[in-house]
Amino acid sequence: MRTAKIFMSAMMALAASTSAYAADISDGKVKIGILNDQSGVYASFGGKYSYEAAKMAAEDFGGTVLGAPIEVVTADHQNKTDVASNIARQWYDTEGVDSIMELTSSSVGLAVQALSKDKKKITINTAAATNELTGAQCSPYGFHWAFDTNSLAYGTGGALVQQGGDSWFFLTADYAFGYSLEKSTSEFVKEKGGTVLGAVRHPLSTADYSSFLLQAQSSGAKVIGLANAGLDTSNAIKQAAEFGITAGGQRLAGLLFTIAEVHGLGLEAAQGLTLTESFYWDRDDESREFGKRFMERTGAMPNMVHAGTYSAVLSYLKAIDKAGTDEGDAVAKALKELPVNDVFAKNGRVAENGRMISDLYLLEVKKPADSKEPWDYYNVLATIPGEEAYLDPAKSGCSLVAQ
Repeated sequence: MRTAKIFMSAMMALAASTSAYAADISDGKVKIGILNDQSGVYASFGGKYSYEAAKMAAEDFGGTVLGAPIEVVTADHQNKTDVASNIARQWYDTEGVDSIMELTSSSVGLAVQALSKDKKKITINTAAATNELTGAQCSPYGFHWAFDTNSLAYGTGGALVQQGGDSWFFLTADYAFGYSLEKSTSEFVKEKGGTVLGAVRHPLSTADYSSFLLQAQSSGAKVIGLANAGLDTSNAIKQAAEFGITAGGQRLAGLLFTIAEVHGLGLEAAQGLTLTESFYWDRDDESREFGKRFMERTGAMPNMVHAGTYSAVLSYLKAIDKAGTDEGDAVAKALKELPVNDVFAKNGRVAENGRMISDLYLLEVKKPADSKEPWDYYNVLATIPGEEAYLDPAKSGCSLVAQ
């Protein structure tokens, strides 16, 4: 009898403890929204694969945080800012979503981050590239993982100039992301002693690049920088081959290109491309184990967006656990205090402006004959220290940082 009373007392204490923990969690659960392009030019870049990466992180964390269950939901913003904003508002106002992540495309990322700032909700961008997210449009609740235009430009732009590609012409996506990537790369090209001969802008998801490529070809530039992403980059590379651009001696630089696009394009077309990613599945034993698990779920190897989303979700949950609540200010503070050590980043840190700083990798796409197995696509040319590749927070223009 006495044993039964002791057991019941222990169970009641545990229940009270669990209730106390859950009481610090809004709605009694933590709900994370993965908002991205699932049907357009960036569907492979992030899309359903980021959703799976987020679910993997929630499962690996244990499925609960502070005694509350973790739920991951997703939606397609169709690369439309108004659609994304409406979904985000509905998620926050009626569906109990606590944080929104991934956010493919810079215009969407900026819009949702601004909305989330008003509602004191955490956003972690893992697929939008513009520096403005942690620059002039930074937010105390906004964080930026995986890459940005400055780090990509530093990696690919600077490296090609040093390899002799000292004159550039840009094919640029006609929106905020493209402008930012072109600007950052141009600055690094000039800093390394190169010149920029011109640029042409194309609409998002255009089907015909002929007039743009002819302008780039006639410029005589040694390097044609593709300041776009997803299928836009892949289609530009395919059509460049039809015009004999690389056969004529000019070089293509994919300024935002990932293993997902290399796979879609094929090694025959993509071979020789130089690019920068912040994750490669075949980097070490830990990344290979993660890649294998991801492949079993999706049929594809993860790129930096997918692995970055995994890291962002994991870091968010760790921050809630540290803060003892999912309240925005407390979680934001914890995110900036915790180091980032996971399969995506080693010894990463979150700066005052919300930029997560970790290493990147300068990569070259292998020739078909050099690839030994499926998804064995890269030669790792160099590790790029994050402290060099990312903009100094004090120079970012973010109001959260002492300038």
